[in-house]
Amino acid sequence: MMHESDKHWEIKPESSLLDVKIKETLEYRDLLWLLVRRDFISFYKQTVLGPIWFFIQPIFTVVMYSLIFGGVAGISTDNLPKPLFYLAGIITWNYFSDCLIKTSTVFRDNAIIFGKVYFPRLIMPVSIIFSNLIRFGVQLLLFLLMMLYYHLQGAHFHPTVFILLFPLLLLLMASLGLGLGMIVSALTTKYRDLAFIVSFGVPLLMYSTTVVYPLSVAPKQFLGVIKYNPMTPIIETFRLGFLGTGSFSWHLLIYSATVTFLILLGGIIIFNKVQKSFVDTV
Repeated sequence: MMHESDKHWEIKPESSLLDVKIKETLEYRDLLWLLVRRDFISFYKQTVLGPIWFFIQPIFTVVMYSLIFGGVAGISTDNLPKPLFYLAGIITWNYFSDCLIKTSTVFRDNAIIFGKVYFPRLIMPVSIIFSNLIRFGVQLLLFLLMMLYYHLQGAHFHPTVFILLFPLLLLLMASLGLGLGMIVSALTTKYRDLAFIVSFGVPLLMYSTTVVYPLSVAPKQFLGVIKYNPMTPIIETFRLGFLGTGSFSWHLLIYSATVTFLILLGGIIIFNKVQKSFVDTV
């Protein structure tokens, strides 16, 4: 039987906005993997084709882009096979946009859980990053298989030393999507309309990057906007690393990394601030 004198109370000061509780989050890693598994299973559980959709979506998009942008519009792909050029941009953009869009509703989608059970709230958006990483990995495999096919067909492309930057590019894509998603998620606790704006606005933002056209043929009047979109240096470096064609600039890549870090930092601050009182507003 516990006596009154056996009880211990620990009083701590209010945590800072930058306190992400990394150690505590790591202690909940089992919950993290459970959430990743839940996201993966729940999304495809009632579909006929299941994970095959991982392949169908980018293949269908590549076919459409090849017909519209490569065929009808006649936009250059810098002498690369059109499917390879478009798929390189599609899989990188999809990973970023999926992380952003799905993270942007994390408060709304998990309000009931947040209101009943305590765990480090940051686990929720981080689990989305990891679950989307599975999809990205499958689509990357599709890209590599397509590279092998065109190589056997005699297409002229070759990986370069910039392929070594791939882990950094992956980290930047995930961090940028996570940071923007947390900012939007925090704001949607008060401004619900923002979620609808993000859902159709993010796909439109793709055209301010080099997903469907190379930087060499970008419209001059919009060149500044395109170059300084944080995703453009990532996509261009990815293409240059895997296919040997693309624009690379340490200046632009460092710029992209700096912007990504600032957005992630801002996302953490806003997320930590809102998660303390969001149950009252959601």
